[in-house]
Amino acid sequence: MHRKYFHPLKNKHIRINDPLFGYYSNMIADTVLQYQWDILNDRIEGVELSHCVENFRIAAGLSDGKYYGTVNLDSDIYKWLEAVSYCIESGKRNHLNNIADEAIDLISKAQQPDGYLNTYYTVEKPEERWTNLVEGLELYSAGHLIEAAVAHYSATDKTVLLDTAIRFADLITETFGPGSSQIQGYPGHQEIELALVKLYRLTGEKRYLDTARYFIDYRGVLPNYFLGEIDRRNEETIFPEFKNYDLKYSQSHKPPVSQKSIGGHAVRAMYMCSAMADLALEYGDEELTAACSSLWASTTEKNMFITGGLGSSGFLERFTTEYDLPNDSMYCETCASVGLMMFGQRMASVTKDAGYYDAVERALYNTVMAGINADGLKYFYVNPLEVWPDRCLPSTSMRHVRPVRQKWYSCACCPTNIARTLASLGQYIYAADDRSLYIHLFISSEVVVEEFGGVRVKMVADIAAGGIIRITADAPVNLRIRIPDYSEEPEFLLDADLAEPVIESGYAFFELKSAAEIKINFNVKPRWTAANNRVRSDAGKAALIFGPFVYCLEETDNGSNLSAAVIDTDVSVERGKRLSELPGNMPVFEYDGYRMDSGVSGLYGTADFRMEPIRLHAVPYCLWCNREPGEMIIWQRVRI
Repeated sequence: MHRKYFHPLKNKHIRINDPLFGYYSNMIADTVLQYQWDILNDRIEGVELSHCVENFRIAAGLSDGKYYGTVNLDSDIYKWLEAVSYCIESGKRNHLNNIADEAIDLISKAQQPDGYLNTYYTVEKPEERWTNLVEGLELYSAGHLIEAAVAHYSATDKTVLLDTAIRFADLITETFGPGSSQIQGYPGHQEIELALVKLYRLTGEKRYLDTARYFIDYRGVLPNYFLGEIDRRNEETIFPEFKNYDLKYSQSHKPPVSQKSIGGHAVRAMYMCSAMADLALEYGDEELTAACSSLWASTTEKNMFITGGLGSSGFLERFTTEYDLPNDSMYCETCASVGLMMFGQRMASVTKDAGYYDAVERALYNTVMAGINADGLKYFYVNPLEVWPDRCLPSTSMRHVRPVRQKWYSCACCPTNIARTLASLGQYIYAADDRSLYIHLFISSEVVVEEFGGVRVKMVADIAAGGIIRITADAPVNLRIRIPDYSEEPEFLLDADLAEPVIESGYAFFELKSAAEIKINFNVKPRWTAANNRVRSDAGKAALIFGPFVYCLEETDNGSNLSAAVIDTDVSVERGKRLSELPGNMPVFEYDGYRMDSGVSGLYGTADFRMEPIRLHAVPYCLWCNREPGEMIIWQRVRI
C-alpha cells in the first residue's frame, strides 16, 4: 500500500471504552457471535432456519440432504468468521478460537479439488458453475471468504483459511479476465473486487490486484456480458424479479469510470464504489478518483437520508431518482450504510479530505447502530425513518418494513455485516500515514501506534455532554484531528493554553514535541435541520439533530398518531431525564409542541384545525424500538 496515503490501524492496538460504542463492540464478542453461531447451526427455536453450516456439511460429504436457502448463504459464515477474527485480534473472547477453527475445518473440507468453493453450486448445480454471474453470487460469496481469511490470518497467523481462500482466488484469477481462454464476465453483486485488493495488500501478489481492476474496467463494456449471459440462459432466473433485467440495477449499464450519478441496488453500488476508490489509490488513477468523487457527491448530496441510510425503493432495494427520500416506504438496508462507511473511509484515504467522514459518522451513529437491538439478539434489515406498525402488512407495498427488529432473516446479510463492522470499529476511528496519526471519529478509546515508536494516545470523547474531547499523547506525535460538520466554532486548548491549530482539509493539525493533552470543545447543541425543497417527503418538516445523532419521537413517550405532532423550531430544546434502560448514557431531549386536530369526527368534514399543546420527548434514533414497540417518526411538521 502506498504509505503516502493513510491506512487503518490494527485492531489489536486499539481499545474502545466508550459508554455507547464500547457497550456494542463488547456485546459483539460477549453475546452476538455465539448467538449467530447457534443460528447458523440451527440450534435456536423460533428463529428463521439458516441451514448455513449444514449446507457446508452436505457439500463436504459429511451429511446427506439438499441445499437450503438463498444462493449467497455461504457469505453468512464468512462474515461471521471475519467478525470473530477481529474480536480475537482485539484480545476479546479468545475462546472463540476453537469455534472458528471448527468452522474453518468444515469450510476447507467443502472446497473442491480445483479450489472452487460454493455450497449452492457444489450441491445443487455442479455443472453450472459461472454460468449465471448475474444472479448466482458466486463471486460475491468468494469475496467474503477472502476478507474473512485475511482478517483471520492477521489475527491468529493461522493459514488454513487463508490457504483455502488463496486456492479459490487463484482459480478466479485464472478463470476470469480479458484472455481468449477466460470468461470475460464480472460479478452480478460487487464484493470480490474489495477482497482481491485486501489479498494483494497481504500477499503482494499483483495478479489479485489486476483481477480486481479487470472486474471494474470491463464492467458494462460493450458487448454487454450480462445481456449475452441472459440470452444464453433463455431468460431463466433464480430470482423472479430479475425478469426483464435492468443493467442499471447492478451498475453494469456502462463502465463504472463513466458513471457520474449513483443508481441501482444500493449495496452493490457502495461495494463497487469502495473498490473503485481502492483501485484509484493503488494505481494513482486520477480518472477513477474523479469518478469516485462524482459518485460520492451524487450519493450524499442527492440520495442519502438524514440517517445515513441509502435506498429509496422497497422493490429491488435500490436508488430511484434524485431527492426521492420517502420516510416510511424507503429501504435503507443496513448493509448499504455499512457500504457507505467503507466508501467514505477509502475516499478520505485517497484524498486526505476529512469531510468524507461526516457521512461515515452519520451512517454509523444512526442507521448501522439502529440495525441491532440493545441486547444484540434482534436486527433490522430495513431501517425506516417513520413507522406506523398497523400499516406494515404482508402482501402490500409496505411488506418490507418491519416495525420491530427480527431475530434473523432468510437473507441474513445485515446481522453478520453489523457484527464485522462493530467488531472492527477501531479502523474507522484511527488511521496513520508516514507522518501523522489521524483521528476521525470521537469515540472514547486508546491506541498504541507502532508506526511512531509505540506512542500511546488516549481519547475521552463526550458528545453527550456537549462535545468535549480530551486527547492525550505520552510521547511526541503529529496529530490530525477531524473537525466535524456539526461544529461551527471549535475551541482548542493545548496543555490548558488556548491554541489555534493549522486547519488542513478539515483536519486540525498538532505537532506535539512532547507528551501533551489537547482539549477540544465542539460546542455541540441540539439543532433543527430542514431538507432541500426538492425532498418532497420532508417539505414543511424539521428533524432534531445532536452532533452526529439524529433524534426521533416514539409512541411510548409521546402517544399515538405521531404524524399529527407539530413543532416550533424557535422553541427551547431542553435535556430530559436519561433513560436507564437504554445503553450509552445518551441524553433525551424535551420541548413544547402541539398535536394537530382537524376537528373532523367522521372520515371527512369541514376543516376546523386546532393545536393542542403537548410536551414532546425525543430519543436517539439509533436506540429506537428498544422499549415498547410502536410508532416512530424523525421528521416533524413545523408550525410557521
